[in-house]
Amino acid sequence: MKLTFPHMGDIYIPLKSFFSQLDIDVIVPPLPTQRTLELGVKNSPEFACLPLKINIGNFIEAFEIGADTILMAGGIGPCRFGYYAQVEKEILKDLGYKFDMIVLEPPQGRLKDVLKNIGKIIGKKSLNRIFKAAKLAWLKAKVLEDIEKNVIKFRSLEKNRGETTQIYRLAKKKIDEAEDEESLKKIYNELDKMIKSIKLNDSLSPIKIAIIGEIYTVLEPFVNLNIIEKLGEMGVEVIRTINLTEWANLNIFLDLFRIKGEKEVKKAAKPYLNYFVGGHGLESVGNSVLLSKGNCDGIIHLAPFTCMPEIVAQSILPNISRKLDIPIMSLVIDEHSAEAGFVTRLEAFIDLLKAKKEGYTIYEKSILLGN
Repeated sequence: MKLTFPHMGDIYIPLKSFFSQLDIDVIVPPLPTQRTLELGVKNSPEFACLPLKINIGNFIEAFEIGADTILMAGGIGPCRFGYYAQVEKEILKDLGYKFDMIVLEPPQGRLKDVLKNIGKIIGKKSLNRIFKAAKLAWLKAKVLEDIEKNVIKFRSLEKNRGETTQIYRLAKKKIDEAEDEESLKKIYNELDKMIKSIKLNDSLSPIKIAIIGEIYTVLEPFVNLNIIEKLGEMGVEVIRTINLTEWANLNIFLDLFRIKGEKEVKKAAKPYLNYFVGGHGLESVGNSVLLSKGNCDGIIHLAPFTCMPEIVAQSILPNISRKLDIPIMSLVIDEHSAEAGFVTRLEAFIDLLKAKKEGYTIYEKSILLGN
């Protein structure tokens, strides 16, 4: 068995660690590129979600370097993610690939079924060994998130643009290579010192923008055109409302470890949306309400084209923006999204947020700019 899985942000690092620790041959697909996108677009239905197209590209590139088994997550509710595995399987079979696909569905109280499917991959390994492998993988995911939080904060204040990003790339490489908890702890301490030694411009007061939306689009830099890094280098401190460990809690340990704040998000969304619409649509609405009460200057809503849950959220967000006085910009992304236009919209949004922070109305600012 040569196991592969699709990319979604840095998820490949803990997944690779877990299976490698159990002596399973892991084939990590190349990081998504334009070729990945082109392969996916060519071989997927035209109006399929962008994440499905990138998944197809990931799998084809993984097959090219020897993969023969796919690990894929399942889903529930109105979101089409629940159909991804089945659709992808049929597409890849029609293309002539020979492979096995193992789908991990959300347990919904049936954790036994999840463990059974994982057992198809890991075989008869001792529980102690499985626990150690899972613990190391989880710690890597937590360390990645902790490092990234500091990176996001420091990037907006750094004197030498790009310095924080270079350290972050090094961090991912080192965390990926860590083979045990002791070495991971040492790496974390070293990286933490490197990040905190970055020279900062303390006179800056960065604009704070929160990122909400569909999880894949929020977490995968190739798909969102590296929005978090771009905003940081524009002097923006980013607040991200979704991370990998929370997604794992919700989709794998649903009835064991409830996400902290999950009930709070649903309660906040209730006046605007009081039922589950699939994906992260409800969370997008609830988080927008909560963010309007906190230290946040504006919100960017990310969604792949034709994503039904986020279309529902997008139709509600303007009402939240008006009632709660929080600027919200929705960016819908597909394979035709161009970086130049994307950056222009970010720059314009940041300019309006700065104007609002300075006490100008949008109309007054447009006059000052000569428009």
